[in-house]
Amino acid sequence: MKIGIVGTGAVGAACALSVILRGCARELVLCDRNRPRAKAVATDLRYGTPLSSRVDVWDGDFDDLADSTVVMITAGVNEKDGGATNRADPAGRLRLLATNTKTYQEIVPRIVKAAPGALLLVVTDPPDPLADVARNLAGHDRVLSTGTFLDSLRFRVHLAGKLGVDPASIEAMIIGEHGTSEVFLWSAARISGMPLHCVLSDSGINYEDFRKQIENEVRYANITIIEGNNASQYGIGMVSARIAEIILRDERAVLPVGVYQKSFGVTLSLPAVLGRQGALRVLEPEMSQEERSALQQSAQRIKQAVRPAA
Repeated sequence: MKIGIVGTGAVGAACALSVILRGCARELVLCDRNRPRAKAVATDLRYGTPLSSRVDVWDGDFDDLADSTVVMITAGVNEKDGGATNRADPAGRLRLLATNTKTYQEIVPRIVKAAPGALLLVVTDPPDPLADVARNLAGHDRVLSTGTFLDSLRFRVHLAGKLGVDPASIEAMIIGEHGTSEVFLWSAARISGMPLHCVLSDSGINYEDFRKQIENEVRYANITIIEGNNASQYGIGMVSARIAEIILRDERAVLPVGVYQKSFGVTLSLPAVLGRQGALRVLEPEMSQEERSALQQSAQRIKQAVRPAA
């Protein structure tokens, strides 16, 4: 099994490390327009591979992506360099779309030419509208974005921290845009099957205050990380590797990732059954009327962003 990663900045390197640690690929090729950087990252990682499952890590050009099952695209300007770290800016990550669309217009045709059968996993911010850009450039539907998988994990971790439980015991999901219009499915949140609002009531916690605090922490978690470490990289690296692993192993696991939704006309996150061919089926969870309306608004926001960038 072969995975390609295009872009070896902070996020690309984190994706590569996570792929190696998960042991989900036999070959891993790293591409970057700065070839010396790709070579340096591949060499650094290669020295640690004797401690992992057998994997060959090397740097290459686009032609070396041939026969890849999955190609992760992490190339482009990041949030800090692109000026997307202002909590008061409603555009959020969408501020990066025009610049990163130009990068995708350059690299996606080259990826598809080298690896026409590969599934493209869009990691670059903003991933959902860029997945629509990549889908149009690629001319096929085997395109996913990392979507709100990471957001959903952040949601679970912050809930767990506040309530003093293991995140694995929490069922909670975010759908829609990986961005400021993301939709928290509070109505479906559970702790080992118990509705979250019941847990909060039994604990004497004010629901609305709790909700506002959690949403603020999760919605701007990336900015908090960037303020301390310049880039939000490790979480998305682990998430991307897990998605690739599911695809390579044809696991049929269900995750909230960015899939093109015909009913909305854009790529956004809903729970999807993932396998070797990508999203095999999309499941629409139960949601309140407020959440459903918020999802429609999130889709409209992505659609408006994509039009001028296309």
